[in-house]
Amino acid sequence: MTSTTLTPQTPPHSPLVECVPNFSEGRDPVVINAIRDAIAGVPGAHVLDVSSDAWHNRTVITFVAPRDIAAHAAFEGVREATKRIDISAHHGVHPRLGATDVLPFVPLDGTTMHDCIALAHDLGERVARELSIPVYLYERAATRPERVNLAEIRRGGFEQIRDTIATDPSRTPDYGRSAVHATAGAIVIGARPFLVAYNVYLGDRAHMPVAREVAATVRASNGGVEGVKALALEVDGQAQVSMNLVAIDRTSVVHAFNAVRAASIARGVEPAWSEIVGLVPTRCLTAEIAEHVKLRVNDWQSLLLEPRVRALR
Repeated sequence: MTSTTLTPQTPPHSPLVECVPNFSEGRDPVVINAIRDAIAGVPGAHVLDVSSDAWHNRTVITFVAPRDIAAHAAFEGVREATKRIDISAHHGVHPRLGATDVLPFVPLDGTTMHDCIALAHDLGERVARELSIPVYLYERAATRPERVNLAEIRRGGFEQIRDTIATDPSRTPDYGRSAVHATAGAIVIGARPFLVAYNVYLGDRAHMPVAREVAATVRASNGGVEGVKALALEVDGQAQVSMNLVAIDRTSVVHAFNAVRAASIARGVEPAWSEIVGLVPTRCLTAEIAEHVKLRVNDWQSLLLEPRVRALR
């Protein structure tokens, strides 16, 4: 993914919340910049990172804002994405439900998970009411046990939820009518701890069968590595094992890389390189880790969250 950063002009007031919305557009810089600017245009909200990928056709924006501003800044991003993205015409390798696909709040600097759950509910109600987009709540904000896991909500993608939302009770949204928005689809909003979005590349697309086997092997739900959500994707002619590491204090980037490497080497393939999408807590990454996992980045310190937040003060 390509990544850009905005330099904040004014410091926000604490307590802060991190928000990491994922938008189903990774190719058109005009659309991406408009969404970024809509978020950054809310006084007190500060965009720290914008990571886009054309093959995923997806952009991940990381911003921080005071607790009483975060939901409004997120809403502005969702509203702009609703104006500019037609999910019915979207094509990309990453699973998605809507123009704004998933939007988590993460407690940061004086906020609690309870605060973030409240923000998720407040934003969900507003998005459904003002934008007519059905909203599903996930992770710590989930109202049903089966909706804790994002993958379960997003199973089948936009096309399946479009065709079943009105008739399948398991698809009834938490907020809004049981009908997808014609162009914005549906949205998943939640509250969660930090995670690391981490991808390991296994070389040429010819290795996709290996990537699929490796993803299945390391996936926690299959009895693999704790806190690892994984799938195999073809990206820019390469085989990618795409992971979310959701238990970062028990399963590190090194642990995940080593697990992927062991599983792929057992199948005759050596990992070529890896990448982190967005920002991560400082405890997750050092120079030694970056070298060990073959991280492809010009400056590994540019991926650290806390220095960006301290720069706001």
